Amino acid sequence: MTFAHPYLLFLLLLLPLAAWLKGRRGQPPAFVYSSVQLVRSVLNLTRSRAGGFLSALRWLVLALFIIALAQPRLTQVDTSKITASGVDIVVAFDLSGSMAAEDFEIRGQRVNRLIMAREVLKAFIAKRPNDRIGLVVFATEAYTATPLTLDHDFLLETLNRLEIGTIPANQTAIGSALSTAVNRLRELQSKSKIVILMTDGVNNAGKIAPLTAAEAAQALGVKVYTIGVGTRGEAPMPTVDMFGRRGYQMQPVDIDEETLTQIAERTEGKYYRADNAERFQAIYAEIDALEKTEAEVKRYARHTELFGWIIAAGLAILLVEITLGQTVFRRLP
Repeated sequence: MTFAHPYLLFLLLLLPLAAWLKGRRGQPPAFVYSSVQLVRSVLNLTRSRAGGFLSALRWLVLALFIIALAQPRLTQVDTSKITASGVDIVVAFDLSGSMAAEDFEIRGQRVNRLIMAREVLKAFIAKRPNDRIGLVVFATEAYTATPLTLDHDFLLETLNRLEIGTIPANQTAIGSALSTAVNRLRELQSKSKIVILMTDGVNNAGKIAPLTAAEAAQALGVKVYTIGVGTRGEAPMPTVDMFGRRGYQMQPVDIDEETLTQIAERTEGKYYRADNAERFQAIYAEIDALEKTEAEVKRYARHTELFGWIIAAGLAILLVEITLGQTVFRRLP
C-alpha cells in the first residue's frame, strides 16, 4: 500500500498531544458552593469508562480522516516492453471475384482466399498495437475502407464486414489500389511508411498503371510489400448447380508476379507468393519482423484508491459514537 500524500500522515503525531491537552483542560464550575468541603469527595473522581470509550472513538475518527487525506491506495507496478510508434501501414486488400477460390485450408477445413487473407491480416494487426494502420479495398475500383488509425477494434470490425460483392468485383485495379494506398501516406511525417498489397490477379482495370503508382511510392519514400495470393496452376472455384448442389470447378491461376516483383523492387520492398496457409502466415511474420522500431522498456503503475473506504469507516464510527453518546452513554447535565 502507498500514499499519494504521505507527508499528511505526520498530523497523526499531533493527536496524542491534542488528547493530552484536552484532558488537562477543566470545565468551568456549574454551581457555587459556600464551602469546597461539600464537594471534596468528588474532586478526585476520574472520567467514567463510558466517557473514555466515547472519547477514544472520536480520536479514532480523526485518525481515519487524516489517513484518508493522505490518499492510501494499493499500487501494482509493472514493467512492459512497448514498441515505439512511428510506422504507418496501409493494407491494400483484393476483393475481386477470384478471391472466392477455395485453395487454402485452416485446421483441416477448406476456406477461400478472402477468409485466409483476412485471418492472417487480423493476426498481423494484433502484433502492431502501436502503429497506425489503414485499409484500402479494391476490385474494379479502389476505395478507402478505413483511414490510418490506432483504433484497431474499429479496423477489425471493418475487416470482418468485408465480403466479395461489397464492391464491384468483376476486374482488378492493382494500380488504382496502390495509388490510393500511397495517397493515404503522402502527407504523413512518419519514420516508416509501408503498403502491403495483396492480390490474386492481374491489373485489368483502372486508369493508373501499377508501375506508375510504384514510381509515386518510390518518390514519397513508401515501401511496398506485394503478396500474390493463391496456389500455383489451378484453383477450385465453388459453384452451385440448378438443383442447389454445391461443387467446384477448377480454374487457372493468373497472377502477374513479374509486375508485383517490380513494384516491390522499385520501392525497396519484397514480393511474396502465398500458396498455402503456412506460407501466408510466415509472410506476415517476416514483414512484422522487418518493420519493427526500437523497443522501449516502460514502467507503469495501477492504483486502486482506498480513501473512500476509510472515509466510510470513519463516518460509521462517528455515527456510532454520536448514537451511543445520545442513548446508552448519555450524560446528565
